[in-house]
Amino acid sequence: MEIKGFTFSAVEAAVKKPGRIDFALICSDVPAAVAAVFTTNKVKAAPVLLSMERVKSGYARAVVVNSGNANACTGVQGMTDALETCRAVAGLLNCHEDSVLVASTGVIGQPLPMERLRKAIPGLVHNLSRGGLPEIAGAIMTTDTFPKMETRVGKAGGKEYSIAGVAKGAGMIMPNMATMLSFIITDAAVDPLFLQDVFSRSVDISFNCISVDGDTSTNDTALIMANGLAGNPDIRPATAEAEAFEMLLRDVLLGLARQIIKDGEGATKFVEIEVTGAVSDGDAKKAAMAIANSLLVKTAFFGQDANWGRILAAAGYSGAEIDMNRTALFFDDVQMVRDGIFAGGDADARGTEVLKKNEFSVTVDLGVGTGKATVYTNDLSYDYVKINADYRT
Repeated sequence: MEIKGFTFSAVEAAVKKPGRIDFALICSDVPAAVAAVFTTNKVKAAPVLLSMERVKSGYARAVVVNSGNANACTGVQGMTDALETCRAVAGLLNCHEDSVLVASTGVIGQPLPMERLRKAIPGLVHNLSRGGLPEIAGAIMTTDTFPKMETRVGKAGGKEYSIAGVAKGAGMIMPNMATMLSFIITDAAVDPLFLQDVFSRSVDISFNCISVDGDTSTNDTALIMANGLAGNPDIRPATAEAEAFEMLLRDVLLGLARQIIKDGEGATKFVEIEVTGAVSDGDAKKAAMAIANSLLVKTAFFGQDANWGRILAAAGYSGAEIDMNRTALFFDDVQMVRDGIFAGGDADARGTEVLKKNEFSVTVDLGVGTGKATVYTNDLSYDYVKINADYRT
């Protein structure tokens, strides 16, 4: 799928080590409306701090990204390097350097290998082409095992537009945000203020509803660029076209979020956790995230142990209101708990069979209201420890 007015490039810069494509560029032919959401970690990488400032203008031409090095906790030199990277790209694109955003992912605490990046930048810009979005998805990976990409098509003002997105993430995944990068592009014309609102809402029900290991990174960045070259009138809030655009955008982000969970480091299970019967949607999400982040729950998933007690314990310490006398719990359609106690019969055996599947759902009814929330998680395996024990080597 070609997104009108966008070009892409990915090259090898040997950021961490030679032998892989690790330096990427997304460019719009014209200034594009931009919106973004960044990590809430108080320790923020230089590229996050720089891009946070630059997106305030509401417009951007390009984003340059490297994998293999986070450029985080690198002091003044880290910001100097991020600025130099943007300046060099902007000079070759013949655009203002403030219109170039930057993102990085990888090892924390090591300076960027700027000599190698300087040598790679001319080729990065020269190689820009229309069909290279899949290459971007590959270039931004770190411990990911597969590239992540989603595309959708919509219509506004009689004009067809496209939305496409890529993401990386497999570990240090936790809401607000995850350890992830995600870049969304669309040729739709979208009102800039509406774009930020709709993007923030879409992130909340997608990237902020996933958890692999409960860690929040220093570099998390999700951004969207809308260049308007589809030719439609600006999509504005409180219209049918705005509603349709938001649904497509959410679909793209949720698809990417689900792929991140499926690619969780060492993961063997994809688990949808739905909490219902809460006093509010916020309380439901609080309980759902406590379950998703529980190491005891995640190891039970890996061991295919229908240990429903661990799930209720997590809901109980989450801070959400709960009526144990009315609580219910299901693995898929197998009821494990009724009115706060074991459902009896062959529920344990049937629940164990559910947990043997690669994908399944856990539903918990807190018994106190109508609030609900859905989050996504995976199991915690031996391989997760192996991957993260030697991440820097």
